[in-house]
Amino acid sequence: MAGQSVVPKKKRGPAPTGKGVQIGMRWQPAELAAIDAWSAKQSDKPGRPEAIRRLVEQALKDTASPRPSPDRAQKAAKLAGGELDKLADKSAPVEEQASRKRRLVKGPREFRETRRDQPKTKG
Repeated sequence: MAGQSVVPKKKRGPAPTGKGVQIGMRWQPAELAAIDAWSAKQSDKPGRPEAIRRLVEQALKDTASPRPSPDRAQKAAKLAGGELDKLADKSAPVEEQASRKRRLVKGPREFRETRRDQPKTKG
């Protein structure tokens, strides 16, 4: 019995990825098909667990800090301006109409300062 070596038994399954909470969920066939289709479009073709992790990460990142695009803000201001033109007091001077429209499109100061999508203004 001299010279016998002890070989450790290999563990089953993939290598552990770290500590975390395992969550078991039931998925409907339509949802699984959508996840599998998304996974198939990826360059590295991740498995379902990795695909679900990536999709959740994307969703959380997208909702973390919603920022409207400048194009959408410009379009909204243009639409609002058009509606204000329809409602404008035609008896007021043109300069006064323009001033009122500018104030309404820009919004009240107390609201402007609470908006997160605009840079802070001085004054």
